[in-house]
Amino acid sequence: MHNSPQLIEVIAAILFAIAIIHTFSTKYFEHLAHIHPKHAGTWHLLGEIEIVFGFWAMVLMVFMFALSGPGQATTYLDTRNFTEPMFVFAIMVIAASRPILEFAGAVVRLIVRYLPLPRSMALYFVVLAVVPLLGSFITEPAAMTLAALMIRETLFSYAVSNKFKYVTLGVLFVNISIGGTLTPFAAPPVLMVAAKWNWDVWYMIANFGWKAAIAVLFNAASAMLLFRNELMRMKSSAQQSMTVPMPLLMVHLLFLVLVVVFAHHPSVFIPLFLFFMGVTTAYRSHQNPLILREGLLVAFFLAGLVVLGGLQQWWLQPVLMDMDDNTVFFGAMILTAFTDNAALTYLGSLVEGLSPEFQNALVAGAVTGGGLTIIANAPNPAGIAILREKFSENSVHPLGLLIAALPPTLAALLAFKLL
Repeated sequence: MHNSPQLIEVIAAILFAIAIIHTFSTKYFEHLAHIHPKHAGTWHLLGEIEIVFGFWAMVLMVFMFALSGPGQATTYLDTRNFTEPMFVFAIMVIAASRPILEFAGAVVRLIVRYLPLPRSMALYFVVLAVVPLLGSFITEPAAMTLAALMIRETLFSYAVSNKFKYVTLGVLFVNISIGGTLTPFAAPPVLMVAAKWNWDVWYMIANFGWKAAIAVLFNAASAMLLFRNELMRMKSSAQQSMTVPMPLLMVHLLFLVLVVVFAHHPSVFIPLFLFFMGVTTAYRSHQNPLILREGLLVAFFLAGLVVLGGLQQWWLQPVLMDMDDNTVFFGAMILTAFTDNAALTYLGSLVEGLSPEFQNALVAGAVTGGGLTIIANAPNPAGIAILREKFSENSVHPLGLLIAALPPTLAALLAFKLL
């Protein structure tokens, strides 16, 4: 039984709730920036969805410094694990470099050519189905970065309806969240428990992967058929050819692979990333500008989530533990919308003696709900950072995302519960 919460834990829970409400209000702040140009800078800052959790984590730290003193506050920060924010930053920037994007584009075009579908429909299907499943191998943040950039440069470069944009985003987020479950290292919520619960690749494929793959293919096909008229109106762009020299491409792919392999070791992947930066500077003619700003904003968002989330255990864990195998699936799915799904499964991993059925239900629920909100899954902020310029007032409405993500979430739910 958990003791009554400390004052700082109550403050953290209140700030966490405020931060969640803030993520749903960013569209309003962007609107204020348009109608009050005098203070547009402040409103734009508060309207940056990636700033939200970092901002409220900073408020929490001010409270902690005041209530507990600098020693305890810095100790709290020192004991947080910031590996995931750092990794997402590094992998986003590398995955979005021109050589990697050109290579991914070439692979996608190759698959598109062999699909018995009109070109634009085939492209839509491949980006929403194949790339998320690829996330099981290159990690979900890298898959999100590649898919979002491809969508931005191809599908969203046409005059498409708002409904098209939101449904595409909803399907992408859900498919990325469940598409990383073929392996134990690619999806953040699986990563948190795989070592503790001895889940290997075969366990993942047998219990999660094949079900997730069916849901991913179904979601992508359904969205493609829903928007077939809009897709058919898109003119097929000219075939692009690879412009990056093969040796440079191989070096970039090597960096990508090494950063993925050493994803848990910042002392390895951060120096690798700095070396990668050196290579891109040396061969600038074969590079686009690196997405450092977007990557840093997403890392800031996730770091804020780590700081705020670290003090939510006092209410989250009792809520989780009061559930049975069946309830925990739905409980995890709903809670995931309001907390990061990796934080949720991490709390589960701290509890001893859970049955395999409970473990499976917790993780399945956590990945199923991973597309409902921007904070539900670690790669989601990366997708928003890349795609939001294509939405009105440069911001994605959280309610629009939630509604668009519900049908693909339901498909994932049925796949995990019935298959």
